[in-house]
Amino acid sequence: MTIILPNVISDAPAHHFGTSVALHADCFDWLRDCLPESLHAIVTDPPYGVKEFESEQLQKKNDGKGGIWRIPPSFDGHTRAPLPRFTALNAKELDTLRAFFLRWTQLVVPALKPGAQVFIATNTLMSQIVFSALIEGGLEFRGQIIRLVRTFRGGDRPKNAEDEFSGVCTLPRAAYEPWGLFRKPLPAGVTVGGCLRLHQTGGLRRNPDGTPFTDVIESTRTSKQERGIAPHPSLKPQAFLRQLVYAALPLGEGVILDPFMGSGSTIAAAAAVGYRAIGIERHAEYFQMSAAVIPKLRDISVKGISPSQLSLPFE
Repeated sequence: MTIILPNVISDAPAHHFGTSVALHADCFDWLRDCLPESLHAIVTDPPYGVKEFESEQLQKKNDGKGGIWRIPPSFDGHTRAPLPRFTALNAKELDTLRAFFLRWTQLVVPALKPGAQVFIATNTLMSQIVFSALIEGGLEFRGQIIRLVRTFRGGDRPKNAEDEFSGVCTLPRAAYEPWGLFRKPLPAGVTVGGCLRLHQTGGLRRNPDGTPFTDVIESTRTSKQERGIAPHPSLKPQAFLRQLVYAALPLGEGVILDPFMGSGSTIAAAAAVGYRAIGIERHAEYFQMSAAVIPKLRDISVKGISPSQLSLPFE
């Protein structure tokens, strides 16, 4: 049975997936119209100030040259996916990025239930700017989730001086991805237990075996199978996302929002563990892609949290 979710803009183009929905909308507009205190959690991997997802930058990525997207060379016969070159952002663009997340947080806070958890992907270069904006906007910093994953980012020799300084790297080779963990503050005098009773929020759900959710998660890079399903440049693996999504609703009840949905991997992860979710994507290309991507990602079998292990409702 399809459950009608709250907060859905009726005139926004939508794809429905059982108890979840993907919307073609701008999340800033959507959040302004959102019912107050109606969301139980957010799990999202945002564009950093949306510069890399501006039409001009996406066109440069598709053309394979220029812009903020670093187009890596082929490696062992495989062409690696483009990566945003965040070191290309100047001071003005970094200020714009901080203002973007501050404005976003100021819209998010009223829409969240007290005690709602927010998981937000960053990287080592952007995290301090993003985190400070979220704190100024009214969220509590609760820590970081460290996704241990070997990537090809960093470790390069100085550009145009590779031979002269062959023993130097400009940045360490990345081996982790930081996700900020935030919470909407609890009401004055309300404990976590009280918040759980009132709003089904305030804590994190333990793992299916009863062990605590931990802040370091070993992860592989996104599999070839998943990248074949969803050719999105920032796709995260289901094995990792399902763990975050599962932990985000402490009682397994409520609605998760991904306001920067992309092709819908977070919505697929929520559907895989039986949760209700709303995804919002402003780019038509990725929104249209999500119609086919979400059911396929939802149905793949991965190590870790899967529908068969949880015995939760699944459509």
